[in-house]
Amino acid sequence: MKNTTRQKTLYICYAAIIAACYVLLTYLSRIFGLDSGMIQLRLSEMLCILPMFTTAAIPGVTLGCFLANLLTAAAPLDIMVGPIATFIGALGTYFLRRFRWIAPLPPIISNALIIPFVLAYGYDVTEAIPFMMLTVGLGEVLSIYGVGNLFYMAVKKNEKHLFK
Repeated sequence: MKNTTRQKTLYICYAAIIAACYVLLTYLSRIFGLDSGMIQLRLSEMLCILPMFTTAAIPGVTLGCFLANLLTAAAPLDIMVGPIATFIGALGTYFLRRFRWIAPLPPIISNALIIPFVLAYGYDVTEAIPFMMLTVGLGEVLSIYGVGNLFYMAVKKNEKHLFK
């Protein structure tokens, strides 16, 4: 197998594994009731730090978000728009990957700005959109800087073994 073919295969495999993990972690969040309520903690959002390590995470978390929303019977607007917010955040994280503490901000910001409109128009949530921006943003901070920081340290420690 040629080296470029091997690299493409690895890229697709990494993206698929990340997408599968995103779906699994979304289901775990749902099982433990973390994905509902005023502040939602979607454990899968911690994977949004992975573009700091590999570009395969960009399609991985985007596809994972799409599949998770589809498989958990999300509103059609959420199935379409949620992955776009995740994609924007993943791109931003990739472009800021050299800045450890700033790189996780794009998914927090994109979700905090976009998802409240999905909640309002896709789920008929009646809370004020600025309030939902605050609560969605807080949930993202907990997922990405809280749980994601522990995940980051584990990935960083094993980076050369994970992403060859």
